[in-house]
Amino acid sequence: MTTTTTGDDVLVFPPIWLRDNCPCEHCRDPRNGQKLFGITDLPADLTVRGTEVSADTITVTFGPDGHRGPFSRAWLDAQLSASSGDGRTEAGKRLWQAQDLDGRLPAADWAAYRDDPAERARVLSAVRDLGFALLHGTPTEEETVLAIARTFGYPRETNYGTLFDVRVEPDPSNLAFTGMRIAPHTDNPYRDPVPTLQLLHCLANAADGGDSGLVDGFTAASLLRAEDEEAFRILSTTLVPFAWYDAGTSLRADRPLIDVDPEGHLREVRFNNRSMQALRLDPAATTAFYAAYRRFAEIIARPELLLTFRLDPGDCVIFDNTRLLHARTAFAESGARHLQGCYADLDALTSTLRTLEGTA
Repeated sequence: MTTTTTGDDVLVFPPIWLRDNCPCEHCRDPRNGQKLFGITDLPADLTVRGTEVSADTITVTFGPDGHRGPFSRAWLDAQLSASSGDGRTEAGKRLWQAQDLDGRLPAADWAAYRDDPAERARVLSAVRDLGFALLHGTPTEEETVLAIARTFGYPRETNYGTLFDVRVEPDPSNLAFTGMRIAPHTDNPYRDPVPTLQLLHCLANAADGGDSGLVDGFTAASLLRAEDEEAFRILSTTLVPFAWYDAGTSLRADRPLIDVDPEGHLREVRFNNRSMQALRLDPAATTAFYAAYRRFAEIIARPELLLTFRLDPGDCVIFDNTRLLHARTAFAESGARHLQGCYADLDALTSTLRTLEGTA
């Protein structure tokens, strides 16, 4: 039996919101759940005339047209308690410094990850929450990195190809193809959209040196915000030109070093001095930018922020390229060191994770 109520538990939602989310078969295709109307198809003067409450459903009658929408009470409750956002900002992450993960790196054996959905969910949740995870014991065969990426998503092809080799080359087009130390940076800031995930798979690492490093860019940016609010403001509002080009490619994206959402939450970090081009600002703004840039770089370089580890043959690291900066110590070019890498994207990883967790 249903009873008429004032609908206090429904009236917290505006009438237009309720009508736009009406689940009835006239408003949504029952086969796929997609809306069958546009916003301009709805009356401009929508009201809630009344509600009928049952154990599981609240049916709303709308004015002025008398349309009736049956809303699941569980769904309405979920809307009241649901966290906002898509999980991409700092609000949905676990920020860290190196000591927080000392001896507790998020890692798994390849066979367990491959065969056990729960283990795969654990690894992917680490990439989502901490920004990275390691797989041990993967095959040391070329193109294995592509197979790993396909366990949760799709390799992203770029001008570098579907995958790229990181090893010493006689005529390197990038400092990564030398034995030089590589400071913490994010990859491909000259792309829009930037690749959001990167995978690096170790095939050989007999060189003296060549250890890997990661810095949580969100931690560094949050420290900058706490220690120098004006520097943070400058770096989150100044468009920086990033570019890369060769005989067949010319890429450019103008983006801030620190990107925030409209609520001010950290969403993305781009930091790569090798790809940064000349700014065209007035002298005062240029001076202020470089002071802020230096302050941010000094924070990133703090030893307590750098997590170091060594990739051995069969190891693969998966990390968030919009959050973590990766680095490498110098190594002797006489020793064999060969990594293969590829790019992928977070949307596919989080989609796979939601499916594994049953929250899709």
